[in-house]
Amino acid sequence: MKTQCTVLFQGDSITDGNRGRDYDLNHILGHGYAYIIAAKLGHQFAHLQPAFINRGVSGDRVSDLYARWNEDAISLKPDVLSLLVGVNDAWRQMSGEPSGATDRFERAYRHLLEETREVLPSTRLVLCEPFILKTGATAEKWTEWERLIKRYQDTVRQLAEEFGVVHVPLQDAFDAATEKAEAAYWLWDGVHPTAAGHDLLAERWLEVAGRSGLWD
Repeated sequence: MKTQCTVLFQGDSITDGNRGRDYDLNHILGHGYAYIIAAKLGHQFAHLQPAFINRGVSGDRVSDLYARWNEDAISLKPDVLSLLVGVNDAWRQMSGEPSGATDRFERAYRHLLEETREVLPSTRLVLCEPFILKTGATAEKWTEWERLIKRYQDTVRQLAEEFGVVHVPLQDAFDAATEKAEAAYWLWDGVHPTAAGHDLLAERWLEVAGRSGLWD
């Protein structure tokens, strides 16, 4: 990181982290991985005073992100844009909700990336892999959950390769973590991280970002 940098975190409730909707700096980044990453990078690069923005919204699918992309991404002109989404696309289908009648994950994700690349060609993108563990909400229909999320994981990886952007694998990190403690210790309902889960996520994000030269 050679100059002042703006990092934008986008996604669903995992990113939202119950973030504040005002300018209270105690809560504006939420209480999750985005806060942890901002804390560590903000400390490390304090001399450059980087800015961190969290615009995650609980319940969002990829298509919901696209609907608010002008206001919550394009207009902010971030230098780095990190995106973690997918579990709600799966949840709506697994629950049989009308909003999950068609699977728009890949087509909406691609459309979002194409527009971002067109309008913000210099913004560096970080695509985070969606993840789950077998506990809580995912346990009853685990086979179906696993199959659908695996497809989304493949999609995110392929899009990252196609667009030449940073890809953050996360499922393997959570799978490995279950050797230390049970699944619910990391993802309390099989989907949403605990404090330990958010730290694991942030650690992997920082590791991959550093290795990819994101801050060079």
